[in-house]
Amino acid sequence: MPDAALKEWAVTCEALASGEQVVIIRKGGIGEKRFALPHPSFFLFPAYAHQRPELVRPDAAARYAAALERRDDPAHLALTLWAQIHDAYPIRDPEALDAIGALQILTSDYAHERLRWRRTQPLWAVVLRVSRLATPPVLEVGPEHGGCVSWVVLPESVELGPHTPVLDDMRFADAADAVASALAPFALTA
Repeated sequence: MPDAALKEWAVTCEALASGEQVVIIRKGGIGEKRFALPHPSFFLFPAYAHQRPELVRPDAAARYAAALERRDDPAHLALTLWAQIHDAYPIRDPEALDAIGALQILTSDYAHERLRWRRTQPLWAVVLRVSRLATPPVLEVGPEHGGCVSWVVLPESVELGPHTPVLDDMRFADAADAVASALAPFALTA
């Protein structure tokens, strides 16, 4: 039974849903001491309120304009995406961020800003295998889902149901390999 969702900018969720990217860059929210990956699979919880359009590459901002235009988080949220962690890479080197810059939609300014924040903690590049749900559960968003945190606990009534990967096996493997190859020269241990 799924019990968690990862909050991620809605524009990034759209890029994951389209298959344009398979990697996210995370360091955690203000309400957390450090970012952790306690769940091997989870729903994606698109967040709108804190998106910063100037930190999305202009070409991607044009493609995902609808997701960027929305500024408020909804009272009811369809959980349309399910993700499984394929790989996770700790990053401390700004050059590693540049190496994967073309593999995700956020600007290098965003990535470097996140790397500088809480310097003692690594930034994480997390490769996700994302699936779209046939019948997405709808979450009534309450105060317990707010705040600057990465993870939210979902009620037991939220069920996974049938889902289909947004990329076929070959395309996903190619995308995951591109991230691994780009980061290989910068390999760290957590």
